Amino acid sequence: MLHTDAIIFEAHDNYQKQTYRNRTLIFGANGPLGLNIPIIYSQKNRQRYKDVEIFNSENWQSQHLKSIESAYSNSPFFEFYIDDLLYLFEMEFDNLLDLNLNCIAAIYTCLQLEFNYTFSKHYETYIKDKIDARPLVVAKKGISQNFLRYPQVFEQKHGFISNLSILDLLFNEGPNAETYLKNQTLHL
Repeated sequence: MLHTDAIIFEAHDNYQKQTYRNRTLIFGANGPLGLNIPIIYSQKNRQRYKDVEIFNSENWQSQHLKSIESAYSNSPFFEFYIDDLLYLFEMEFDNLLDLNLNCIAAIYTCLQLEFNYTFSKHYETYIKDKIDARPLVVAKKGISQNFLRYPQVFEQKHGFISNLSILDLLFNEGPNAETYLKNQTLHL
């Protein structure tokens, strides 16, 4: 997203289970730790991504915050950024797309970047003249990237773990996270 001037979010596709839209990985003391946002979804009644609701009866936000604090409270930049992110765990979001946009906006704020975006007007199977990053959302496929190594809190215990939440990079690299991201080459 840092390699483009225009970000267009797909809002008209059908929601698919097991994507990064409602899950991420962080680096906990015992290795990779999945954080999943519970959603209200029925396979019978297909839903557009923009219409998927969050199942807020579970105390998922508190659990996620505790996991993040446990994983990153000793990281170099945790204290520097956590206050800018707390509202994501305190405010109740009804819609998954709204939560995701707020999460991305919070990361852009931490990186001190301007977050400008639009939504797709309709679903297009093939995108012309633009980078189509939609396949990156599929968690099963994973991202076949060789990300550059950076120091991680539990790296000496488990080795470097790639393709984690942006929070891992942010809490470990701080202001250098933007430079790190700009130096990555993404292969779609």
